[in-house]
Amino acid sequence: MAPPFDASIAHATAARAVFFVSDSTGITAETLGSALLANFPGAHFTRHTIPFVSSATAVDGVVAALQRAAADGHAPIVFATLKDAGVRARLVAAGAVVIDLLAGHLTELEAELGATAETRAGQYHGLGDLEQYFRRMRAVEFAIEHDDGQSGRDLASADVIIVAPSRCGKTPTTMYLALHYGLLVANYPLTDDDFPTDGLPRIVAPHADRCFGLTTTALRLSQVRHERRPHSTYASLAQCTLEIRRAEDLYRRTHIPFLSSATRSVEEMSAVILQSMNLRDRPHERPLT
Repeated sequence: MAPPFDASIAHATAARAVFFVSDSTGITAETLGSALLANFPGAHFTRHTIPFVSSATAVDGVVAALQRAAADGHAPIVFATLKDAGVRARLVAAGAVVIDLLAGHLTELEAELGATAETRAGQYHGLGDLEQYFRRMRAVEFAIEHDDGQSGRDLASADVIIVAPSRCGKTPTTMYLALHYGLLVANYPLTDDDFPTDGLPRIVAPHADRCFGLTTTALRLSQVRHERRPHSTYASLAQCTLEIRRAEDLYRRTHIPFLSSATRSVEEMSAVILQSMNLRDRPHERPLT
């Protein structure tokens, strides 16, 4: 059953309404749709994700929302991952511009494989390959155990060890690599206790070939830290400048690759890490769906 849909969606006159509609979780529609929208940086959008649209009641609720969104004179844009052709037709009839992210590709695959695609709703995010599923769960457990240097156990099994000062993006990047790629990723925070030093901290030094560093700008780091501990020495620009300078000096001395998280998304940083650490050639690195 679809969750209740909020009928009070506000519309911005300068923004085009965009809906990500799915008969499953909406993750695929949102990811692919957002990737397409990113090609139009000058445009403004109001975004709404509506998952589990697999019943007449759910479809009617979406249609009503689309009709309200169209009242500003612009047809809403819908990125859809829906197996039911009738549901898609209802959205088009509501005056929306429906971009079907699956139908054309399914038709091509049907022609190539000589088989008809199943019409079961919500199957894109099922367990699928159990081996891949359990690998991903193990990766998440590994990431949680080894977050922020909490454990040094079995670091030899890590595919990547992310090293960085606090609040540079270690944990989000770690979890993204674990969830999407099933990689075993640990992360270690560089603190005042790790300096001065000629090499990497003792706990990660034996695994230098798997270490990857993150940095950022001192101003950005100070802003992020102020949200956590406002007006503290920890968040001061002077402290952040010192920590960033020490970290980058350490990366260069120990010859470990690093990048700045200041202007990159987690997805972009993960892609750079995969490429830099030669993980793309590993059979288990392929994204999990």
